[in-house]
Formats: sequence, C-alpha cells, structure tokens
Amino acid sequence: MSRLAVPKTYKLYIGGKFPRSESGRTYEVVSAKGAFLANAAKASRKDARDAVVAARGALSGWAGATAYNRGQVLYRIAELMEGRRAQFVDEIVSAEGVSAAVAGAQVDEAIDRWVWYAGWADKFAQVAGNANPVAGPYFNISVPEPTGVVAIVAPQDSSLLGFVSAIAPALVAGNTVVVVASERFPLSAISLSEVLATSDVPGGVVNILTGSPAEIAPWLASHADVNALDLVGAGALEWVDLQIAAADTLKRVLTPENGPDAAAPSLDRIAFFTETKTVWHTKSLL
Repeated sequence: MSRLAVPKTYKLYIGGKFPRSESGRTYEVVSAKGAFLANAAKASRKDARDAVVAARGALSGWAGATAYNRGQVLYRIAELMEGRRAQFVDEIVSAEGVSAAVAGAQVDEAIDRWVWYAGWADKFAQVAGNANPVAGPYFNISVPEPTGVVAIVAPQDSSLLGFVSAIAPALVAGNTVVVVASERFPLSAISLSEVLATSDVPGGVVNILTGSPAEIAPWLASHADVNALDLVGAGALEWVDLQIAAADTLKRVLTPENGPDAAAPSLDRIAFFTETKTVWHTKSLL
C-alpha cells in the first residue's frame, strides 16, 4: 500500500523555538531547475526585533560560560552534523543543482569549520590578549571580551558553508547572533537550527531568520540593542546605507565579501567580535 510522504515545514528559529513568521508570510524555495522544494517563512521586522530580544536575553549565560565549555558545545554541533550528513547533502543537491560529491565536500568543510573554531574557544584569548609592558610596580593585562549581540547577513550564494563560516567566529568569542540566511538557499540553515536545538546550544544564542535580507537588514543595522553588524553576504544590497544606519549606534561593521569562500576561517574574524578590557594588578612587594 502506497503512502503519502510527510513534507518538512521550514520555520524560523528564535529563542530556541521554531515559530512561523508573525506576519504569516511564506515564499517558495525552488531548485536549480525551477522545481518547487518548500515554503520558507518570510521573516518580518517584528521577527527581527523578537530575535534581538532573544539574543540579548541569552548573552549573559553564553558569554559567562567557560571558554572550554563553549568549545565543547561547538564541537557537539559538528558531531550532530556528521550524523545528519546525508540530509544536508540531499538539500544542497536539490537547491544548488550540484553533484552529490560537490555537496558532500561542502558539508564536510562546514563540519570541519565547526571543529576548527571549537578548538580556538579556549585559546584565542592568549593570542588576542597580552601582558602590556608598563613603567611601574604593577601588571597591565589586555583581555578580549565578547562585544554582545551580532547581526549577520549570511553569504547568499551558499546553502551551508557560508552560513557556518559567518556565525561560528562570533559564537566562539561568546557573542549571540541574529542571522539572515541565504534567501535563495535557506533550507540547510533551518535544518542546521534543528541541530543547534539538540546540541546544547542555549536557546537564543543563535537566531535564524529566512526571507529577504533587503527587508530585514536595515532594521537590524539601526537596532540600538545590536552591537555589531557582519555584512559578509550583503554585497547585493545598498550596504553603505546599512553602514550609515549602524553608525548611529556606534556598531562595528564588517563589510561584504565575495567569492566561494567568503568568511574564510581566521582568528581576525573572532577578534573582530571582541572588545578589549584592560586590567591592572599591583605587584606584590617582596
């Protein structure tokens, strides 16, 4: 007896939950050949504001966790992605129209990047911070701390690898993120949210919006409770206007990147999402 398949419903991921857009809007996601794949939620500016509230609420817990613990959580994401590898490969093949081998290579690289960043969680502070030479009977130490809530426009020409590459460095530093996924290839980002929900990542640390970056990004850029803006995937937008909007609240901004490996792994990306705290300690007199 034949049966009907149960199609997956792709929703937003906000505060550790999977709501539909408050506007009720969706848009069709199609394959490289134009075939219907799924309906994805089309996030509104209200959804973006809700995501920022969730990210702010989760910040103290995530930033306050030990670096070792954050590394363990990020590594757990890689473990669960490995178990779902076939699902991610199928989604990328359908959406991007590439071969299974090419899609598999993208998934493998995304998993490896989680592992790479997880390894830096309890090490980057030694590289980004230092003991400063001073003239006096005291120590002066510079320590990197998370900058806060980071809004990200993910690379728009990548289903999974660009998305992972954009959010991982901000998480390593102890920030929480609100990320706008690729409008054309959003399915893998939502599937990744299911991994995040079961991989010890606290609710609100990562918030994923699908829909139009052109519609959502201006509200994130001007939001007073967003501390940094990563425009890595905003090259097709009026991103200079986004920079101007971000300047009103003194956000630090990363400009768009192009190419197949935008947001390539680097310690500079981790350090960008930190602020330096200087600590003074008096030397003991012997």
